[in-house]
Amino acid sequence: MTALKIIFIAPSTIPSETANSIQVMKVSQALTQLGHETTLVVPGTPTKDMARLKQHYGISTMFPIRWFPARKDLRRIDFCWQAVRFAKAQDADIVYTRMIWAALFALRKNTPVIVHMHGIPTGRLGPFLYKHYLKQEGKKLTIFTTLGLKQLIEDNLHVKHEESEAFVCSNGVDLNRYQNLPDQMEARCQLGLPEQFTAVYSGGFYAGRGVETIFELAKVFPQVHFLCVGGKPNVVAELQKQLDAEKINNLTLTGFVANEKLPLYQATADILLMPSATHIAGSSGGNIAAETSPMKLFEYMACQRAILCSDLPVLHEILNDKNAVLYPSENFQALVDAFTALMKDGKKRAALSRQARLDVAKYSWTDKMRSILDYFARA
Repeated sequence: MTALKIIFIAPSTIPSETANSIQVMKVSQALTQLGHETTLVVPGTPTKDMARLKQHYGISTMFPIRWFPARKDLRRIDFCWQAVRFAKAQDADIVYTRMIWAALFALRKNTPVIVHMHGIPTGRLGPFLYKHYLKQEGKKLTIFTTLGLKQLIEDNLHVKHEESEAFVCSNGVDLNRYQNLPDQMEARCQLGLPEQFTAVYSGGFYAGRGVETIFELAKVFPQVHFLCVGGKPNVVAELQKQLDAEKINNLTLTGFVANEKLPLYQATADILLMPSATHIAGSSGGNIAAETSPMKLFEYMACQRAILCSDLPVLHEILNDKNAVLYPSENFQALVDAFTALMKDGKKRAALSRQARLDVAKYSWTDKMRSILDYFARA
């Protein structure tokens, strides 16, 4: 494919600890690694510490980032307008965005658009703007992180997407960062963690992600070390008070860990946990249980460790009984039984790990972005 000039317009605060900011940085890196001239445009105040950004996000290939001011009372419409004007001035081949206003402005300026949807449009204007976007003339493609999300948008908004203008493409993983990881014992040694059977959760501590469930699991399995990686400082502080009050001594809260170091923490695990509830809060609220494409799932698979995960229907787009153990969501006894069985069966853990690593090979960020651009070109 001929090298393209791509302006990625995103609502994320850079730097921050949110999953959406990690996703936009990984996408920008992947587009750059594919040979495209990519500039990320975000709202906020510029930072000159590129070295810190690379460490924070685990980025090996850097790309230009532009920051434009955004007024909250204007719902970032001013930011979208400035960003699209910048894209036009740069003679962009594509505006890639998560923001419908940016897509509408770009189409008005006859610039091709790729819109990456990560949730159902909400609020008073969200559904209206999305329907208006779908009706616009011009070359455009809408990306959905899961088939479940596409169906939810169609059902809730009573819209139908043209096949040539819609494409389901999950999140991905930076596979290079999961090459040559140490085994569990060495990883635990490097991080100064106890040398015992270990179960790890990494990611946000929002409601429904299952951190409270892991607390209860730690009580049932005092011989296991549980490691929860992530969380905002105030949330981690409150959870640590709970651990101390309940005298749970076999669970460690690390707080936020830079993405650069995350694979090593995940590599300490004998079992990687994702005990999501049927109602999962996203970073901006709502319930994402029926549409989620969690980046940590692909990281878990790349880490080559056994995955124990609650059985959310949307995850069947990625997981099966060959690459993970799935248990009925919010059934704690089923979780305990599954954990017990997996803890006792080293051969099964090894088999699940190998299959997950094989299956995740097609979910690299570069492969994801290549498939999106190829589909856009064909359409």
